[in-house]
Amino acid sequence: MSLHGVALVDKPIGMSSFAVVSRMRRAFRDLGISKAGHTGTLDPLASGLLPICLGEATKFAQRLLDADKGYLATIQFGSATTTGDAEGEVTARSECAVSASMVAAALRRFLGRTLQRPPAFSALKIAGRPAYQYARDGVAIELPLREIEIHELQLRAFDVEHQRAEIEVACSKGTYIRSLAVDIAAAVDAVGHLCALRRTRTAGFRVEDAHPLDMWTSANEEQRGSWLLPTDSLLSDLPAVVLDGVRASDLRNGKVVALPADHAGDATELVRAYDAREVSAAFVGLARMISRTELRAERLLSTA
Repeated sequence: MSLHGVALVDKPIGMSSFAVVSRMRRAFRDLGISKAGHTGTLDPLASGLLPICLGEATKFAQRLLDADKGYLATIQFGSATTTGDAEGEVTARSECAVSASMVAAALRRFLGRTLQRPPAFSALKIAGRPAYQYARDGVAIELPLREIEIHELQLRAFDVEHQRAEIEVACSKGTYIRSLAVDIAAAVDAVGHLCALRRTRTAGFRVEDAHPLDMWTSANEEQRGSWLLPTDSLLSDLPAVVLDGVRASDLRNGKVVALPADHAGDATELVRAYDAREVSAAFVGLARMISRTELRAERLLSTA
């Protein structure tokens, strides 16, 4: 098995992202993998897609941290909580009856670029401390508004009796679905909170292709190897450049190399670099075009 790659985990409810990473690190430890990291936190309340970068793949994890995400979220109307989700204490109630048409109309107001205020119970740092520590201490701090972008927002189902709406969201990084749930409730003159959340997409990865955490930890080495995605799958949106042996070696040694004649692109463009000498043109790493004819290493796999 390769000692680096991406494991698509379907995270269970009730477990932190850090705990999932720890269990995956232990599962792969016998194979010599000591480094592991997730590509975007999911709260314990949430389930769904959590890509875990293993070994050398951790060098490229930032690409998924910056990527768009997709979610299925359930909003409970009629009660607000301290945390904006079902884990908090109820702070307010509203008696108005919300309808599916009211929610559908409100959702359209949140599409596109907008400003969002992160929840008080978040990991954002204020003077070196996470915001949730201030909130737990009873210190009221209003976090500044941040720009986000909602690409898609659709009502999937509405439960009139229980006053719950299931929505599908496609959004930019940094979007807090808890805050979105609270804001949608306010848009229909009610209060509400997020009562369920499932991540369905991260960049080009889908939850349908993930395996539950227990399957990863109980599988044998051969099974885990067949499920592990190659490191370059993190960069699949970038163009590929296949280098001959001399150019590939020079790139690994930090030299600026000439692009193959059949490749042309914009200066500063990032590309996936491959070594033509190796089987199936092995992935070398991430490189940047510094001109239309020259390439320089940006981040490479270790040759050790």
